[in-house]
Amino acid sequence: MGVGPRHTPVLVKEVVGFLRLSLPEGPLSLSEEPVHLPEKPGSRGRIYLDATLGDGGHAEAILQASAPTDRLVGLDRDREAVEVARERLSEYRDRMILVHEHFVRMADVLARHRIQQVDGILLDLGVSSRQLLQADRGFSFERDGPLDMRMDRSQPLTAEVLVRRLPEKELAGILFRYGQERWANRIAKAIVRVRRQQPIQTTRQLAGIISDAVPYGRSGSRLHPATRAFQALRIAVNQELDHLETALDEAGRLLRFGGRLCVIAFHSLEDRIVKQTFRRLSGEAGKSMGKVLTRKPIRPSLEEVQVNPRSRSARLRVAERTGA
Repeated sequence: MGVGPRHTPVLVKEVVGFLRLSLPEGPLSLSEEPVHLPEKPGSRGRIYLDATLGDGGHAEAILQASAPTDRLVGLDRDREAVEVARERLSEYRDRMILVHEHFVRMADVLARHRIQQVDGILLDLGVSSRQLLQADRGFSFERDGPLDMRMDRSQPLTAEVLVRRLPEKELAGILFRYGQERWANRIAKAIVRVRRQQPIQTTRQLAGIISDAVPYGRSGSRLHPATRAFQALRIAVNQELDHLETALDEAGRLLRFGGRLCVIAFHSLEDRIVKQTFRRLSGEAGKSMGKVLTRKPIRPSLEEVQVNPRSRSARLRVAERTGA
């Protein structure tokens, strides 16, 4: 399988730094030869978990910056992403375990490989550039394709199913709750009206319906009128928020003492869950996550945004396990 255009990982230097690793100085080039930190005599190899592997960009940086005895476990619910990452990371095949699995089952995956705890965990909650660029995945209205939007194409629920079946009130609720769409009621009403006459099956078709439903010049944003609705449908299809808090709890329990959890969110709903969960885990006696290292989320630099415009909405929060 050819990897095609590589997804550019966001905040990669910051993630690597918070994991107490070090990339070479100067402009980031993940195709350079690995630069390993020396291991102390008699020290064990460390284990890192990239629970949202994607196309392997962050995993490549972690493997490049870590020691030859260190290992990485990578999970992703997108089978294609796992295969792309496997090819991309082939030089590290002896140091990695890659699994097609959702991050909510990270503990089960580690247990199957007889790993009880890890030294660092990454959750990057974004959609990869490759997924956005593939018209047949249906994530973007910029390319005409089927209304799919599934991260895991083995699941039955698609965006087309939601658009076709949901009652108007439920559809409006999803658009408002997950997309913070002020015109949710108008958009839902327009979708229901059109679907009575013809099936709504493609991204461009849906984007057109949404654009027509939003009063001209009153979208309240420089974004395309369909941006928030597409985000909302994608979140609903993949249940992206439903298990996030549980996964953060689980990640805290899987860290060794001193281990760190890095989470990159891309919209306010995700970031709010991360912020509130970190605060809860650091404030309650007996909880595993004892210290929040980022009082405010880390944002990409202007230079990174110029190179990778999709990084502009990324927010990194980090917590460290300090308790039993």
